[in-house]
Amino acid sequence: MPSRPVLILASSSPYRRELLGRLRLPFDTVSPDVDETPVPGEAPAELALRLSVAKAMTVARQRPGCIVIGSDQVATADGWPIGKPGDFSRAREQLRELAGRTVEFHSALAVTDGQRIEKADIVTQCRFRALPDAAIEAYLRAEAPYDTAGSAKAESLGIALMEYIRSDDPTAIIGLPLIALTGMLASFGLDPLSASAT
Repeated sequence: MPSRPVLILASSSPYRRELLGRLRLPFDTVSPDVDETPVPGEAPAELALRLSVAKAMTVARQRPGCIVIGSDQVATADGWPIGKPGDFSRAREQLRELAGRTVEFHSALAVTDGQRIEKADIVTQCRFRALPDAAIEAYLRAEAPYDTAGSAKAESLGIALMEYIRSDDPTAIIGLPLIALTGMLASFGLDPLSASAT
């Protein structure tokens, strides 16, 4: 019986690693060396898709014969990208600016076997509540979300900052859209339900 192709997550993100683990497929992780600088005039959705494809293809070239998952996320407000704050003061300013506004998260996904590639952009809309400074500062002290675009970790206490979250894929906001990914993996012969049943 031929062995199953090796699945690789082209990411060093612990959030994406935890999410992929939910599908109960064995996988390795490889951190891709990809320049993430936006191209002048590049739309946020285009940036997220381009980077997810670049990550997947970079690792696929290093590990031929494997199925590789690349993913990238870009957050935007009014069409402008929102970066990771890096520290407390920038995170506080970011949350002050986002209070009462809707942020779009483009969670792009690419799966390749080195020959064929499938890709998708899953959009999540997050409406932030009106947030007094005391609430913002309490949240930042509790969570320290300085490595997260938009300064809000929706998978934990950051959910309390939200008025609503709208998406076709509830895991997209965390960084790896599992509904879309499951369909893509199945097209490459990796069905999580078949794998767990055998």
